[in-house]
Amino acid sequence: MRVIASTLNAKFIHTNLAIRYLKAYAAPDHDIEIAEYTINDPILNIVTDLFAKKPDVVGFSCYIWNIEQTVKVIQIMRKIMPDVKIVLGGPEVSYDVVYWLQRLNEIDFIVVGEGEETFKVLLDALKNGSAVTDIKGIGFMQDGKPIINPIRDKVDLRELPSPFRFPEDRDNLSKRVIYIETSRGCPFSCQFCLSSIEVGVRYFNREKIKDDIRYLMANGAKTIKFVDRTFNISRSYAMEMFQFLIDEHVPGTVFQFEITGDIMRPEVIDFLNKNAPPGLFRFEIGVQSTNDLTNELVKRRQNFEKLTRTVTMVKEGGKIVQHLDLIAGLPDEDYNSFRKTFNDVFALRPEELQLGFLKMLRGTGLRISAKQFGYVFMDHAPYEILQNNVLSFEDVLKIKQVEDVLEKYWNDHRMDHSVDYITSSCFDTPFDFFQNFGTYWDEQGWSRIGHQLEDLYYRLVQFLNEKEVRNRELAEGLMKYDYLLNHRYKPRKAWWGTSSSLSRQERSEIYSKINDNPTLAGHAFDQLGLRERDLYKHTVVESFPFLLGEFMESGKIIQQNSYGLIYYEPSSGVPTFYPLRMKNLSKMA
Repeated sequence: MRVIASTLNAKFIHTNLAIRYLKAYAAPDHDIEIAEYTINDPILNIVTDLFAKKPDVVGFSCYIWNIEQTVKVIQIMRKIMPDVKIVLGGPEVSYDVVYWLQRLNEIDFIVVGEGEETFKVLLDALKNGSAVTDIKGIGFMQDGKPIINPIRDKVDLRELPSPFRFPEDRDNLSKRVIYIETSRGCPFSCQFCLSSIEVGVRYFNREKIKDDIRYLMANGAKTIKFVDRTFNISRSYAMEMFQFLIDEHVPGTVFQFEITGDIMRPEVIDFLNKNAPPGLFRFEIGVQSTNDLTNELVKRRQNFEKLTRTVTMVKEGGKIVQHLDLIAGLPDEDYNSFRKTFNDVFALRPEELQLGFLKMLRGTGLRISAKQFGYVFMDHAPYEILQNNVLSFEDVLKIKQVEDVLEKYWNDHRMDHSVDYITSSCFDTPFDFFQNFGTYWDEQGWSRIGHQLEDLYYRLVQFLNEKEVRNRELAEGLMKYDYLLNHRYKPRKAWWGTSSSLSRQERSEIYSKINDNPTLAGHAFDQLGLRERDLYKHTVVESFPFLLGEFMESGKIIQQNSYGLIYYEPSSGVPTFYPLRMKNLSKMA
């Protein structure tokens, strides 16, 4: 019997852990072939590839991001493969089984909940030609009626075989994100999250997990993401794993965790700040809202003061990148309340701030009580909200404008110093900057066209000038600084043109002075011993509307024209800034 376990990932770099557990658990009785695609692959290409494999059974792992494309694949498959058994599983189909059975007459079975044992038992029955109607944990149609059998007992996670040792995966470990879980379940009851449905937390065998991580690192894995809903729920367990990863990590490997910020103990953070190599760990922290009533309504316990302490300590340690999440559209979170939430969290200056919109997931408490809060949401996945009783559709669209420019100008780190200054010195609050600029961006039609790096600078300057934003001259100077700082190798053409740059005569005069006396750029620059040819080839000279040296030393922005020489080291392309000690050029007059 030929069995395929398949899914449509969001991107090629993602891997699906669920179907690998199915394959591992079913072996050696069943040799399951894994077939992964992406949601961007042409539907017919996916069907053609599956058809060529001539399967007897195909199982699909279903999520909100792939269900609608998966449905299209299934519908075509059934037309050309009338005898194949089609099985669905995963969170998208597990919590509304009757709906999916009635909607999709092309499918044969739905595996409900945890699937390893259920899928194997189902395959056993199909292979042996025995009855399937009494198998626990499946749903199916019988005589035109949906049947859902009782849920199977949970498997013992300590006994699950490794899903990482398949030879066919080895060559791609360095190219893809590898997902790993050390526990299942969540101790919290957040009503917008599927994890709250499973009561209690169960752990895998620690030593097996460590062996898997050793294997993954030895075979080139670069990004390993733990999918535990709350990795740090057990302090002793988290500390043990952190110590193991610090002791045995392979340089170049990054580990990512979802943690609950307000329960992270200061001594744990202190340990990480002292012992973790820079860049080894990334933390994802779900804040969602700082509105107390909102958190109460969704049964989310959160101490924002303690969360702030955690994020601040981690940031000050400088070892760990942090990704914080917000959800727009939660109960009783109107536009002004969300503005406050955004500003509360942005004040922590996380490396990444993701602004998402509430999705009414099947099976969650919030979807069940949707009418209570006046929710209107999309009928099909991802079930994103359109409005509720305190947030209008117009408000939702405005917040989407914020999301758009937040991604481009903060999370992508193209101009960190500039945006940090603009959000703190040019607008009343950070949210006001992102909202005003996001609205302007939309009005200009820029959301419908592509953009290159230089376009982002042009458009921000256009916005600042047209709206006559305060302190815009200093903001533009910082944008120039960021542009030169983030370039690798000397840029061929500056985005600011000649409007805020040196004239050819001024530039020539500066280069002449530096060539005659390199110490004008400081002792460190003088030690480079650059020849005149290399000086012109590998450096840039620019003016800034603030004291460059003071800014580089202390971060203070003092409004006074100054000059800087930026040297791009030929082999690495890395820039080094050298403030120039010059006061007698025309621009300084």
